Amino acid sequence: METKPYTPSASFIDLLIDAVFAVDVDGRVLFASAACERIFGYTPQEMLGRIMFDMVVPQDRERTRQSVKYVMAGEPQLHFENRYIRKDGQIAYIMWSARWSPTDQVRIGVARDITERKRAESMRAVLYSISEAAATAEDLNTLFQNIHQIIGTLLPTDNFAVALYDQESDELSFPYHMDEHEPTPTPCKPAGTLCAAVILEGQPLLLTPETLQEHVSEQQVMLAAMPLCWLGVPLKSHKGTIGVLVCKSYPGGIRYSEQDRELLQFVSTQIATAIERQQMQARLQYMAQYDQLTSLPNRALLYDRLQVALLKARRERGCLSLLFLDLDKFKLVNDTLGHHVGDLLLQEVARRLKQCLRESDTVARVGGDEFVILLQLIPLPEQAALVAEKIRHALCPPFHIDKHVLNIVPSIGIAHYPEHGNDEAQLLKHADQAMYLEKHSRDRSRQTAELGLPE
Repeated sequence: METKPYTPSASFIDLLIDAVFAVDVDGRVLFASAACERIFGYTPQEMLGRIMFDMVVPQDRERTRQSVKYVMAGEPQLHFENRYIRKDGQIAYIMWSARWSPTDQVRIGVARDITERKRAESMRAVLYSISEAAATAEDLNTLFQNIHQIIGTLLPTDNFAVALYDQESDELSFPYHMDEHEPTPTPCKPAGTLCAAVILEGQPLLLTPETLQEHVSEQQVMLAAMPLCWLGVPLKSHKGTIGVLVCKSYPGGIRYSEQDRELLQFVSTQIATAIERQQMQARLQYMAQYDQLTSLPNRALLYDRLQVALLKARRERGCLSLLFLDLDKFKLVNDTLGHHVGDLLLQEVARRLKQCLRESDTVARVGGDEFVILLQLIPLPEQAALVAEKIRHALCPPFHIDKHVLNIVPSIGIAHYPEHGNDEAQLLKHADQAMYLEKHSRDRSRQTAELGLPE
């Protein structure tokens, strides 16, 4: 039987599942098949005259420009992928095959919607990336930056924040906050914020233009700028809700969907685990380097900083000084008034010491009532003696501790590099000995005065 040729009509193209487009030199749509409404949300009539490039997600525009150049240079593009903002504000992932018609001066392209496939691929990649970020991030801020980039592969995140919630203090802080219209909020109570409902109920919250204004009014939320959409997902752990992941868009931007909410919720548990792990590492590192009572650097951190300072001083032929400080009669405070008063006294001494120093200096607690101060970038050794006098003056006013008035006198020994040693052990030993000489001299003077003998 002879096969009769079939000449398709224009309606034949409209039966295709993929969308067919013809675009002129300026990127303006000259023809769009019926499938474009399913993929982009616009009817073919609405597409006519529209510039396709304006619909491309901003992050994909440069790649798209390069692809268009290749097509118009006579190099057909097969399986090129980019993202578009649909009429309803949601994101569509598109795979294009396109070529240029020199005769008609148009680009002819076929667009296939691959949103579901790309989301599935992205989810697998995101879960792996979060695990890798949790293992490699040096600190919480780096982890937050990595999480922002990772989530950005799932949905637009131009305005993104990590809010952490402390249940004990009922305080919400924003250690990571990227927003084009709103400054970073200061720590506050959750009440009166959009995060409050997420923390209270432990459930995701998607606010769209239809629901946002009503929610803001009911909850009496104060906003620097009204978003178009607000999406918040709780960060949950075995302790409960430890924070909220926040994505926002502003008028003219994309609209978040229930599918976006589900995606963010899907990865939130792993993100919460990564944050808790990093917080634990930060706490362990802090405990290893800082004194738990005064929050000053401990002996180990002092040694690290002293080693670095000595390397710099040797390289630049500079100077540095160490002050070794001990509180006279501190044991008497502990024995007569109790360790609680002694601890409060040490905390107040630490506070006054920090006020005497520059940012480049270090004050560390190295023993019960012993402190060491590292003075870097000291041009002349005499300046260390001036700092010591400043410290004596700062510690001279009485300490009002737990209804007690205490007068504390410090003994301070000073060591200079390179005059009194070439390494940290020699310098610390010299400063320690100088401190004991001062203490012994003061005790002997006091005893001599009590006996009425000439000094």
